[in-house]
Amino acid sequence: MNEIAPINQTAPAEMQPEASDASDPMPHSIEAEQQLLGAVLTNNDVYDKIASIITAHHFYEPVHQRIYEVAAARIAKNQLATPVTLKAFLEEDEGLKALGGPAYLVRLAGASISAFAVRDYAQMIYDLAIRRELIRLGGDISEKARRVDVASEPKEQIVEAEQKLYQLSEQGQTESGFKSFLKAVTEAVNVTNEAYQRGGGMAGISTGLVDLDKQLGGLHPSDLLILAGRPSMGKTSLATNIAFNVAKAYKRGLKQDGTEGAIEGGVVGFFSLEMSAEQLAGRVLAEASEISSHKIRQGDMTEEEFRRFVQAAKELEACPLFIDDTPAIPISQLAARARRLKRTHGLDLLVIDYLQLCRGMSDNRVNEIAEISMGMKAIAKELNIPVIALSQLSRNVESRDDKRPQLSDLRESGSIEQDADVVMFVFREEYYKEREKPGEEELEKMQEWREAMERLHAKAEVIVGKQRHGPIGTVELSFEAQFTRFGNLVKKWQQDDQGYH
Repeated sequence: MNEIAPINQTAPAEMQPEASDASDPMPHSIEAEQQLLGAVLTNNDVYDKIASIITAHHFYEPVHQRIYEVAAARIAKNQLATPVTLKAFLEEDEGLKALGGPAYLVRLAGASISAFAVRDYAQMIYDLAIRRELIRLGGDISEKARRVDVASEPKEQIVEAEQKLYQLSEQGQTESGFKSFLKAVTEAVNVTNEAYQRGGGMAGISTGLVDLDKQLGGLHPSDLLILAGRPSMGKTSLATNIAFNVAKAYKRGLKQDGTEGAIEGGVVGFFSLEMSAEQLAGRVLAEASEISSHKIRQGDMTEEEFRRFVQAAKELEACPLFIDDTPAIPISQLAARARRLKRTHGLDLLVIDYLQLCRGMSDNRVNEIAEISMGMKAIAKELNIPVIALSQLSRNVESRDDKRPQLSDLRESGSIEQDADVVMFVFREEYYKEREKPGEEELEKMQEWREAMERLHAKAEVIVGKQRHGPIGTVELSFEAQFTRFGNLVKKWQQDDQGYH
């Protein structure tokens, strides 16, 4: 623990920050803060070396926070930040007056260190700030644990503590608070620049399906995408295909913002609440090896097919696709596991199959679904990743002549539609038409049915019923039932387009 010490021993006592109580448990170093501020005020170029490490709130002494804030604001505008230029902004500051007024700024600059050590001082100030946050957080956890409250279960406290610790490790602070419009605009311009650099393509992660990418602009961070459909429409297949395509394309490197991460594809987390991890892996292998999932399950393969199957399995070993098949998982636990995965392996896309199989805290089913959908949107925003959540549809679809799903068909709660950034429906007309087969004696109807089946064979539609940042519409895909695989549908005028296969 550091006591607040003078910049130099001969300086008047009134020009020093007030000495802290020796029993103050908070770690800090006033000397490091003074030396760093002095270096910035002496040489403004130093600021660029430390701006990515610390911000004003990392300083322990409130006066130092304000000095750094004003200096940083001026340097960002390409204006000079010296004791003389800062005097006008801080002359009336009560904290600075207690230290001798603007003369304290002159003394900071006079006692400054050489520029090469500033990064070490900045790192030290940052580390001490994180330690203070950990102490505060530890105190909060301890205080809550001591209070025996019926409304606050220990498991909930663990999840809450883990969430705050995750935020602290990611951002260096427990709360991000308000974000300036300038910062928000800069981030928006960076996203658009990424899309422009790709030739007007996508700012988000590619699904591996060309037409779907064009409709959605890729999968965007912090978006909640609902993928809904009736049973046997292929929801899980499409979600598995997208997850596999993203994981297969994964390449790590230096991103445009200077951080290291996925430059193509991404690390995928898949919560399979209905199927086991083995069943899901079987589907992925069926798609990769082009062997029927039924044959894989039965083990009924030729030698050549088995070789192909083993080869596909070897190639997929390094695929960053992580599966959790815990059934009926609470939404709070799901969020905690997603945070853990991001912390340990990274996470660029989360898929949940399916929303209605998650559990919330409410006894009322509608409120429970609302809590789950809000929780999934919160995960997308907190981890800054796209979240694809599958959802069941109500039986209303079956009673209509036109079986194409609508937003009103989403089951049990209007909050799913409200919280989602994108709502998509999987629809295969072939499935319904197959069940309308007329009798053999009805020759005319049989002919019409066969023509319709031929037209609809191996085709599927993804209906985008809601898109917060783009147009709604229908995307046609191919569907190979034996491999449970969705693909790009090649239309006659696209035969020569290399993007379709």
